[in-house]
Amino acid sequence: MLMSFLKFLLYIPFWIMFPTFFKGKKNVPKGKVIFVANHRSNMDIVVLNMALLRNQKMLAKKELFKNKLVGGFFKRMGCIPVDRGQTDLNAIKLSLNVLKKGKILTIFPEGTRNRTNAELGEVKTGACMLAIKAKSPIVPVWIKKKPKLFCFNVLRFGKPFTLEEFYNSKLDKNTLNSAGEILEKKILENKF
Repeated sequence: MLMSFLKFLLYIPFWIMFPTFFKGKKNVPKGKVIFVANHRSNMDIVVLNMALLRNQKMLAKKELFKNKLVGGFFKRMGCIPVDRGQTDLNAIKLSLNVLKKGKILTIFPEGTRNRTNAELGEVKTGACMLAIKAKSPIVPVWIKKKPKLFCFNVLRFGKPFTLEEFYNSKLDKNTLNSAGEILEKKILENKF
């Protein structure tokens, strides 16, 4: 509730500093959903968080939490620290709990900011695993460019989809890779 109120208060100053148009909000279903977005900047977290008044939790690299001030900010933003160097069971458990409560979980499946000229970096399969385990819809999100002060940007929510063809499958590497190909395709289809 507090975060929703703060977002409401900060929306206009934020929009003046980072003018962003949010398209396709009607595509966001009520209840649990996983947002999967391309990742160009650390500001992506803030831009995506400001897009909706609904609370959302985001996976963020654990290194962001080393500094108490910065880490405290990211915790208030609803970030869940994840150890990208190994299977982080605590982050998985917390993420599934978010979905179980019918909330939004945001994941940047590239795993890091894309600093290349490629439209999308290598897509990791963690978002697929969570979507399959939680039987959650996924909404692809495309952030047109790296957010910069006083420069217009566009963020677009795509049509939701599920990975229900994998719900009764064993979650092995082949299954997750097949689901990951679908995820990558859906993210790129939402690009504009």
